[in-house]
Parts: sequence; C-alpha cells; structure tokens
Amino acid sequence: MDQIVFTLGTQPVTLAQTLAGAGALAFLLLVAVLRAVSRSARQNALEADEQARRADELEERLADLARTQAETIGRVQSMTEVLAQRQGDLARAVAERLDASSHRMGESLARASEATHENLVRLNERLALVDQARASLGELSGQVMSLRETLANKQARGAFGEGRLQAIIADALPRDSFAFQHTLSNGRRADCAIFLPGDTRPLLVDSKFPLESITAFREAPTPEARKPAEARLKADVGRHVKDIAERYLVGGETQDVALMFVPSESVYGELHEHFDDLIQQAFRARVILVSPSLLMLAVQVVQAICKDARMREQADLIRTECGKLVADVIRLRDRVGNLQKHFGQMTDDVAQALTSADKIARRGARIEQLEFEADGPARTSAPPDLFAADTLPTPPLRGAAE
Repeated sequence: MDQIVFTLGTQPVTLAQTLAGAGALAFLLLVAVLRAVSRSARQNALEADEQARRADELEERLADLARTQAETIGRVQSMTEVLAQRQGDLARAVAERLDASSHRMGESLARASEATHENLVRLNERLALVDQARASLGELSGQVMSLRETLANKQARGAFGEGRLQAIIADALPRDSFAFQHTLSNGRRADCAIFLPGDTRPLLVDSKFPLESITAFREAPTPEARKPAEARLKADVGRHVKDIAERYLVGGETQDVALMFVPSESVYGELHEHFDDLIQQAFRARVILVSPSLLMLAVQVVQAICKDARMREQADLIRTECGKLVADVIRLRDRVGNLQKHFGQMTDDVAQALTSADKIARRGARIEQLEFEADGPARTSAPPDLFAADTLPTPPLRGAAE
C-alpha cells in the first residue's frame, strides 16, 4: 500500500492514495449520475404534467369548437332562412322597380319623342330663318360689292361723300343757315356753305375722299413698297388742300378757314396717325381736315351759336313774357291769400258747431238721467231753452265781393 506508483512534481503518490482517489472519483461520478437521473425524472414528470394539461386544454378547446360549430350551424341556418326571405323581398322589390322603371321609361320615351318632334319643328323653322339670313347675306354681299364699285369710281365716290356731308348738315342745322353747292364770286362752287349768325361770310366745306392712295398705303406689303404709296397719298391730300385754299378762301367774302370733309373715320385716323406733317401743312394753309364725328361736333357748335343768336334777338319778347309771368304769380299769391282767409273763417265756424254739439250731448245725457234738480228750482217752471247759449253768428255772404 505504501508503494510509490508515480511522482507528481516533487510529491510521490502511493498506491493507497491512488486507490483512495479512484474511489473518490467513482463516488463523485455516481453522485453525478444520480443527479442526472433524478433531474431527468423530474423533467419527464413535468413534461408529462404539461402534456396532460395540454391534453385537457385541447379537449376543452375541442368541446368549445364543437359548441361553436353547433352555434354556427344554427346561425347559418337562420341566416339562410333570413337570406331566403330577403331574397324573396328583393325579388319582389326588383320586380316592382322594374315595372315602375319600365312605366317611367315609356313615359320618358314618349316625352322625348314629343320633345324631339318639337325640336325638329323648331329646327326646321330655324333652318328656314337660316335660309332667309343666307338670302339676306347674299343681298348684303351684292350691296357691298355695289358699294365697292361705287367707291372705285371717283365721281360716284364724290357723290357718296357729298351725300354724307348733306345728311349731317341737314339733320342738325336750320334750313336757312346752310346752302349746298354755294357759288362764290370767283365762280367756284363749294359743296356746302354754313352761315353763322351776325356774319355774312359763310364757312365753306368741301368733301374729298383719297381712297386709291389710302388703299395703296394700307395694302403695301413691305416698307419699300409703302414709301411710294406714302408719297402718293401726301401728294393727293396736299393737292386737295391747295385747291380748297385757292378756290374757297376769298378775302372778305368767306371765313378765314375752310373745312375738308373726309367721309371715313378710318381714313381720317390713318392721316392723323401717320401723316402729322400733312395735317400741319393743311393747318398752315387754313384748311382743317374733319371726319364725320368732328363735323357733327362743329355742326353742334354752330347750332348752339344759332340758338344763342335767336335768344338774343328775342330777348325783349322774353323779358315781356317774364314780366307777365311775374304779374300772374303775384295775382295767384293774392288769390291764395284770400282763399286762406276763407278757410280760416270756415275752421272757426266748424269749431263753434262742434262746441254746440258737445253741449247738446251733455244736456241730453242729463235729461236721460233725470238730473233736473241739479239746475235749481227756478228752471222747473219753464222748459229750458237748449239753444239759448249756443246761438251761432250768421256767417257773412261769400262770393259777391270776391
């Protein structure tokens, strides 16, 4: 037993120590095995308990599932019955709705057919109107072409300008304040002469319409092509201005200025917009270019001057009439004052009559209540004179002195 088996470091290990250590190691291994077995047994028991608990829960869930299934089957059956009933109700409702819709659709189709028929009738009427308008448009196109041909001819264009001039003058001025084709002492004949009040010198108006020049100026496609058209327009208008200044401005016989009537607002606008130097040249030559609107304005000014002159001529007559009007107003005031006096006297008479009526009413009330003793014994001997204190004054006779 004391035999040394091996040496561990510097410590010798005997056989007995070796056997003791082996026994201790075996004991420890046995303890470990027992612990492992015990632990495994406890774990198996726990797992068995858990499985039993799970089995119970599974049985409970299966029972609940069976109950739920039975309830679901009952509910499905009841829902099937309800759905069948509602399906029947829905079928009846759909049938009723379809019948109503069919009825309404039939009525709608009938109304739509009537409306369509009416619309077709109106459409035919409008087509007839369109045909009439097309015919009118054709006539208008013919008139426009005729107007274009008229304006293309210089003589016809001059007659057109004179016609517009005469229409404007004749519509606004009195007949004795203008004259057409007025002949001057130099033998020249102006298109129109306007006579101002208090002045024997007429204001002369001549109608010009430079259509070819202004058309060429407007239709020029390029600035290079516009330059000769511009020069032509300046030359034509300048020649017209010079002719008017030489023919119609006669010292002591006519006014110091003359009017050149351009019977087109667009032509007048083109001249004022692009040819200001030409307008200034005409102004220096004492020739004023006017459009139809400006001529109307000048005519209105002349009309106002004529009206003022007539008022000045009739001033004495107006003053006499105003005096008579003032006398009539004074006479009316006096008569209104007399009428006011009569109304005042009538008001006093009505007030006295109302006072008498009040007294009569009070005495009648006393008679009804038998209150004779309140007036004293002296009045019992004779009946009272009800109207003694209410004698009204006799109104004066009206109408004789008035």
